Amino acid sequence: MSVGRLFIGNRRYSSWSLRGWLLVRLAGLEVTETLIPLCEGATPALADATPTGLVPYLEHDGARIWESLSIAEYAAEHTPALWPADRVARAHARSISAEMHAGFRALRQAMPMNVCRSFPGRGRTPEVLADVARMEAVWAEAGAEGPYLYGADFNAADAMFAPVVTRFLTYGAELSARAAAYCAAVRAHPLVDEWYRAAAEEPAAWMLEKYET
Repeated sequence: MSVGRLFIGNRRYSSWSLRGWLLVRLAGLEVTETLIPLCEGATPALADATPTGLVPYLEHDGARIWESLSIAEYAAEHTPALWPADRVARAHARSISAEMHAGFRALRQAMPMNVCRSFPGRGRTPEVLADVARMEAVWAEAGAEGPYLYGADFNAADAMFAPVVTRFLTYGAELSARAAAYCAAVRAHPLVDEWYRAAAEEPAAWMLEKYET
């Protein structure tokens, strides 16, 4: 029986929803998923359902959690392995996750998430290329042989960067061999693949023109 609810937006577009959804699924939290289709501009239904009018938003066992990093920490309280066991690696994972949460503005604006389309070559402004270079450096600093940032297990940091991977795939970003291999591993993860398949099944009526052209 479900002991919580997770509110998300369109799987096709909502990068933050993907982060929260992955974290909840990785932690094995029992929740009912509620998808509220996003509108052009504000989405009134979200304002009624969530404290900030944004997704993701998690209610679980009496707790109310919004913002992806807070959901990551809450999920890790239930499943500590979501962060690396090593203290130094765990500090690095939390730092780069916070950097992802707060930064890379040029990349976000020029390459909005759309997991169902391909726009190769678009959005390659100097500012975006600088964000891509920083992203590759961050991934390399994690130091693991792979396939994921900290080794064999897909963890909270990978969940935070998964929407970036979808952007790199959609826009055909030019990456190093190591970064490209990481993107392929994330895309092949069963949960990420499940998200892609569900996104492809969303009604055409939910599509937003500004993300489709």
